[in-house]
Amino acid sequence: MWSTSVVFLCGLLCPLGAASRPPPPPPQKAASIFSDLTPAELRAVRSFLMSRSELGLQPSEGGTLRKNSLFLVELLAPKKKQALRYLDAGGPCPRRHARAVVFFGGEVKPNVTEYIVGPLPTPTSYRPFGPPVAYTSRPMDLLEYHLLYHSMQAALAPLASFLQDISGFSLEPCGARCLTFTDVAPRGLAPGERRTWIIVQRSVEGSFLHPIGLELLIDHRDLDPDAWEVQKVWYNGQYFDNPEELARRYAQGQVDAVRLPPHPQHSQFSTFVPRGNFTTGPPPDRHGAKVCEPAGHSYYVRGNRLEYSGWSLAFRLRSSTGLQLFDVQFNGERIAYELSVQEAIAFYGGSSPATMQTKYIDVGYMMGSLTHELAPGIDCPEVATFLDAHHMCDADGPVRYPRAICIFELPTGVPMRRHFDNNFQGGSNFYGGLEGHALVLRTTSTVYNYDYIWDFLFYPNGVLETKVHATGYVHASFYTSEGLQYGNRIQTHVLGNMHTHLVHYKVDLDVAGSGNSFETVELAFEERGVPWAAGRRVVQPVLQRRGRLREHQAAFPFGEPLPRYLLFSNPRRRGRWGHPRSYRLQLASHADRVLPRHWHEERGVSWSRYHLAVTQDHAKEDRSSSMYIQNNPWQPSVSFESFLQDDESLEDQDLVAWVTVGFLHIPHSEDIPNTATPGNAVGFLLRPFNFFDEDPSVASRRTIIVRPTQDSLRKEVTIQRWTPDSPGSCVSDKPFSYNGTYSPV
Repeated sequence: MWSTSVVFLCGLLCPLGAASRPPPPPPQKAASIFSDLTPAELRAVRSFLMSRSELGLQPSEGGTLRKNSLFLVELLAPKKKQALRYLDAGGPCPRRHARAVVFFGGEVKPNVTEYIVGPLPTPTSYRPFGPPVAYTSRPMDLLEYHLLYHSMQAALAPLASFLQDISGFSLEPCGARCLTFTDVAPRGLAPGERRTWIIVQRSVEGSFLHPIGLELLIDHRDLDPDAWEVQKVWYNGQYFDNPEELARRYAQGQVDAVRLPPHPQHSQFSTFVPRGNFTTGPPPDRHGAKVCEPAGHSYYVRGNRLEYSGWSLAFRLRSSTGLQLFDVQFNGERIAYELSVQEAIAFYGGSSPATMQTKYIDVGYMMGSLTHELAPGIDCPEVATFLDAHHMCDADGPVRYPRAICIFELPTGVPMRRHFDNNFQGGSNFYGGLEGHALVLRTTSTVYNYDYIWDFLFYPNGVLETKVHATGYVHASFYTSEGLQYGNRIQTHVLGNMHTHLVHYKVDLDVAGSGNSFETVELAFEERGVPWAAGRRVVQPVLQRRGRLREHQAAFPFGEPLPRYLLFSNPRRRGRWGHPRSYRLQLASHADRVLPRHWHEERGVSWSRYHLAVTQDHAKEDRSSSMYIQNNPWQPSVSFESFLQDDESLEDQDLVAWVTVGFLHIPHSEDIPNTATPGNAVGFLLRPFNFFDEDPSVASRRTIIVRPTQDSLRKEVTIQRWTPDSPGSCVSDKPFSYNGTYSPV
């Protein structure tokens, strides 16, 4: 859904059938079948569903929890077989449909039901999309958060003087010294529960680093907020049955109260305000190096189609999960049908009740819709192309998120290739080098305290890299001595709790076609005799290939070494030198996992058992996670482990690689105020392996070749290049701008 895009209505521009096979669609029309819903389409879906009296829908905003409301509308991507018939064989264009999620809180048996709505642009029908989901599994919406805050405010009324004494802050009315909260999930310890631990904090910049030491457990399962109750209170290592007990014991001097340092004198550590000095180097009060485009963009963006140095692809920003790439091709040949973010989790340890319960499963917060504005010059270069996104999630109409995506070419600072050919006489035979560049497609997700920077990078040698950086604030708790076994003390009263980040991707590889085989290549050693020296032997490395694998053999658990080469090949397509045309999936060599299999919550993220799992592609196995798992991981609506149970063949099949990357984060003092991106990035690469006859980046005219002249006495050189002698100078004269708002459209 891009402000610069044109959505092609398949019913108008795509033939629905013909006696003879029509040619494949033009590129931009082909990409449009994957484009996100426009504001007009989002409105049309909402209007149609609101008009269906049998659904009894009411506005999302305001009112009561005992109502039926539309929670989410997003594109339902076409089925792969239909899409490929259209893209490759000139078949009928798949009609556009929406996925709609409805909260049925006003029914006798509340539930969540999903629907397929269409065809677009003018929907005329809807039908269920899967079975209903338990109402307690639903994501939190703004209305429930609003009611939860007021419930907390009422429950803490007996603690008004206590809160003021320990923090200098209060609940409403509070002026500029208000208390806020962070809620953790899952919301309970078993299916059907909706009990949430609340961490009370000072509402200042970086409030996540300002817990006051108070946590409370609120049961909010009932749809009547008047029935909600506080079931337990924790303060500074002590448990209480309710706020009244804490207030009474505090008045009696039986509570070990800790008074926080005054604000703002000692609370600025969580801000971005510069402080301190570097002891060496020039003053850091000037602009740093900038990305420059002396000849303009070296890529094309047309609607949701992107082209760059042989690459072409379609992209979308799925509201529920995030970036998706489709129909990824290089020089006109498909490498992957889909490459998409599936899930991100952060699982914690701690001594306080909230932190020991914290297991964030971020799709439960509509991770793809949390794509707030990118800042030019900070989040992306000033010269980047910025695109808006439109989401309709927990809102009564489409909401515009400006500059939610950016696209730019990045100088890598490392040559793509180079060689200095020494003549061993004080000169060279030649020097050759190629500039190192990559195209970056980027968005971010700010899920509570953490910010994820999602990147897809495209290199002119046919390599595609997927990377995610973690930044933002650490999820912190009130410091107690018992907490030190779960993290580090990072401020006077703040403990940074250890946690593991894991991110899951779907990689639907179609390497030179959809019939692929998976094989591994490992290194072994052999001892053999030396023909030219009788009786002498040498040891040398040899390759061990394993093919004809099945799904169980291609599921690689954490804690076990990965084969060095993971290859997806087309057995029917061979290159010039006789090898099957292949792509290599290159994973990070290490990732950390904190959940043993016997933990009940682990069932909801069973994909996290594996660095890599390869399966046959099935429409029913389209996603590895869902928005309902966060609040019911014990009975997950999607069980990834079931994808492997049939143990299907991986020989000459349509294959999907499910990739997990991540890292263990033990917060430390340098995470104040924010976790920095260096060292906190993980990802993987797709690299050609005998796919091309030679490195395709030889097509780049950014190469420079330097040769000495024939006159050896003059020691001059001849420079051969295919770009202008000088790139010139370019500095953007546009001042920095940033608004940070998102608004209905």
